[in-house]
Amino acid sequence: MDNKMKDIDQLIKETLTQEEAKFYDELDEQNLIDMVGGLFNTRHRWVMIMMIIVNIIAFVLFIYCLIQFLNTDNTNELIKWGSAGFFCIMITALLKLFSWMQMDKNALLREIKRLELQVSSLAGEKP
Repeated sequence: MDNKMKDIDQLIKETLTQEEAKFYDELDEQNLIDMVGGLFNTRHRWVMIMMIIVNIIAFVLFIYCLIQFLNTDNTNELIKWGSAGFFCIMITALLKLFSWMQMDKNALLREIKRLELQVSSLAGEKP
């Protein structure tokens, strides 16, 4: 199966112009660091920057709530600090989940573009 994919990739590269072949190579799979960097290469990079800032603030507040939780003996205070800490951790988790969903969306868009390029190059070739 892997050999067939390499053959198809080679066939596609042969039918593409040099400019299209370069674009096709850019659509290859990315590692995790490239995927995270890809979050900041869109029109909505300011949203991602704001999310990182809010995420850091929520984590710092969680640490503060945790320290206050561990330093109190009053049951009502334990409930308040525990609830606030849980809320901060939920904010952090949801922002991370949103980031992972955006990375998955970018990977899917890259694969769709790759398939479109493959279909267009194979359709242009006449047997």
